[in-house]
Amino acid sequence: MTGPTLNAAFPHTWTAEILPNRPLILPSRQFVYPAYAEEIERGALEVLIRTPGEQPAQPFLATCALGFRDPAAPTGLWSVPHSDWLCALSGGYAYLINSLDPSQFTMLPYRPVLSVHPLPEHNLILFTGHHAILAWGRDGQAWQSERLSWEGVAIDRIEAGAIHGQGWDMLTDKDVPFTLDLATGRRL
Repeated sequence: MTGPTLNAAFPHTWTAEILPNRPLILPSRQFVYPAYAEEIERGALEVLIRTPGEQPAQPFLATCALGFRDPAAPTGLWSVPHSDWLCALSGGYAYLINSLDPSQFTMLPYRPVLSVHPLPEHNLILFTGHHAILAWGRDGQAWQSERLSWEGVAIDRIEAGAIHGQGWDMLTDKDVPFTLDLATGRRL
């Protein structure tokens, strides 16, 4: 597995430190994502998150369950279009967390997320999975594409309000190009 990524393409109000291990002395506020995971500590992404303010809250520890130990599944932190939220990926499992109220989170349905594409100029962050693309905006999920591939979506470029990429077609055993409208996720 490659080392964790920190991508702060969007403005954000929080600061975060990816910890190499679970701290021996735990902060008073701890959150586990998802709450129902078994053996969460084994390989989990441990992140210490702080928020600003006149009376800032105590930092909290976010423990994010590991998805896959495959180097193709990203691990790290990304800022997102909403400045109070962050995205933590742990082996391709993506958790969007409200830094002001860490009990509010969303776990993306892609297991795993295979790539992340921050697009601050469009106020979107794109997540690719094996079959489709999901766009996240300031107010949450903006859109999800139709199935683009049987196994593996690749974004080649984003220009003029369109996403150009390829997806593998099982019937022809070939990569087939696609173009999506960046605003809606619909095929062009």
